[in-house]
Amino acid sequence: MALFPQEALNDGVRKREVFGWAMYDFANSGYTTVVLTAVFNSYFVGVVANGAPWGTLAWTLTLALSSLLVMATMPALGAYADLRAAKKRLLAGSTVACIAATVVLAGVGRGDVALAVAAIVLSNSFYSVGESLTAAFLPELAKRDALGRVSGWGWSFGYVGGMLSLGLSLAYVLVAQARGEAATSFVPVTMLITAGVYGGASLFTFALLRERAVPQPQAVAASGIVASLRQLAETWRRARLFRDFGWMLVCGAFYQAGISVVIALAAVYAEQVLGFKQAETMLLVFLVNIAAALGAFGFGYWQDRIGAKRALALTLIGWIAMTALAALATGRGLFWVAAVIAGLCMGSSQSTGRAMVGLFAPADQRAEFFGLWTFATRVSAIVGPVTYGVVTVLTHGNHRIAILSTALFFVLGLLTLVRIDVERGMAAARVAA
Repeated sequence: MALFPQEALNDGVRKREVFGWAMYDFANSGYTTVVLTAVFNSYFVGVVANGAPWGTLAWTLTLALSSLLVMATMPALGAYADLRAAKKRLLAGSTVACIAATVVLAGVGRGDVALAVAAIVLSNSFYSVGESLTAAFLPELAKRDALGRVSGWGWSFGYVGGMLSLGLSLAYVLVAQARGEAATSFVPVTMLITAGVYGGASLFTFALLRERAVPQPQAVAASGIVASLRQLAETWRRARLFRDFGWMLVCGAFYQAGISVVIALAAVYAEQVLGFKQAETMLLVFLVNIAAALGAFGFGYWQDRIGAKRALALTLIGWIAMTALAALATGRGLFWVAAVIAGLCMGSSQSTGRAMVGLFAPADQRAEFFGLWTFATRVSAIVGPVTYGVVTVLTHGNHRIAILSTALFFVLGLLTLVRIDVERGMAAARVAA
């Protein structure tokens, strides 16, 4: 059996176009891997904030501010993209803006809190917009019974891109540290490396990916923003029809809150609790990316076989086990085990969530529904890390209690998942279309 069968794709879709689509996951993963997970988060807490007690909370609040910006704009932007058939144009704009803001991060030094906050808010906001828009292409490319594996192709390839950016950055950091350079010297270069990989790899996406949508009549009859808001209001009016998608949004908001903690604060936890050095932290994140790539790729095929709901439930159970192991770890060994489990669960749970939204999205409202999914995940990006930051403040810097409290998000996600009927949600999407 072919590993990448043509039969998994919709009529008229060629494999090279799916490659172009997956290259966007490859391109933008370096941003989350290097900026949010492995390098700049700990640099912000330890250097930009000068190791102040409020550093971790300031970092989480900065991420929260960017999420609020996305929440305020993405649903209407998604509806606009559907009505005007503008997914690809908006994707290009958000990509350029995210890369530019990442380059600005290269100019951040000790004490430059305001500049760092502004650049992170903008870069993370535009990253989120791009992630949502590229996800909306998935149902155009893959057949319904193959959404899991095609989504997994993209996610797994994305982690390879993250490893490329991280690997290049790690190599530079090791050389710089051997020369005795300080973090204020080598961290800015890693930001430029990340921006370069993002920009170069995304060129394949814009060269190969097609915009198949066509402008809808209501987009001509009214201005873009008015028509977009009307479309959102109509979706809200028919909310009962989309109740399984609604439960999916709640479920995603819960479990993505836990994932947001791992993405934003894993490096901080490793350095503050277990004494990891910068190079060790980057190696840890590199291992997580390998596990995530394998999890996303392999689990996508399994998801199409056992069903998306059951597959997501298994990953959430894995997340609960991971948080317990991380909290119990007193040495590096057990924490490395927890990191591998986190990687396997991260790739599979994020890929499965994207595929389930693709099942529930009506054909002419894909960008809108993925925009609403992004709204839910941005809620989680606020609640998860800020909760972690607040717990560390209330417990006088006890990161073990903070990471253990993260398990509650995965438990709530698992309980909410029970309410979702996948077949009923798919039927609603067909009726709406």
